Amino acid sequence: MSEESGKPAGASKLNVVVLKKLLVVAVLMFGFGYGLVPVYKQICELTGVNILTTKDDNVQPVGNSQIDKSREVTIEFDANTQGPWRFRPTVSSMKVHPGEMSTVVYEVVNKQSYKMDAQAIPSFAPQQSAAFFKKVECFCFKQQTLGPNEARQMPVVFFVDPALPKDVKTITLSYTFFEVGGQPKTAGQADAKPAGKEG
Repeated sequence: MSEESGKPAGASKLNVVVLKKLLVVAVLMFGFGYGLVPVYKQICELTGVNILTTKDDNVQPVGNSQIDKSREVTIEFDANTQGPWRFRPTVSSMKVHPGEMSTVVYEVVNKQSYKMDAQAIPSFAPQQSAAFFKKVECFCFKQQTLGPNEARQMPVVFFVDPALPKDVKTITLSYTFFEVGGQPKTAGQADAKPAGKEG
């Protein structure tokens, strides 16, 4: 019995020793990890790797490194409607550098007293420029639902691919905004419908 009671005491001492060693190792590892943070920052600053903040406010973000500052392209904006809308861009044109992210806003007003669903379809001139005009965000990606007499501003976020042929100096972006489906018309609206078809 004494041997058996002695074993747990020896095992207990061994466990305490191991526990103390593990605690020392854990504290050393924590201290080492904590001390690495300023060292890591200094190394990154010296080598220029993984810099999260820049000391010079004039330094361009990495995402803008593809901007071709040597060229300017004029983007002209146009709007057409098929239906009872007021639809237009807020600016008629802008100059951009290829690779530069830009935003234009189109305004639309539903001139009817009922809700309407609509879709915008883009077209480009010259036609080959369509492959180089990259839309990041556009109201043309999905149908738009406008409430009675609702006015809305809709942005287009885009950039021109730097691979655009050098001879293309102007791109015209034109949207046609048209009603999807249809709503029941009153007698007055039914009379106006043929005129809309002719336009």
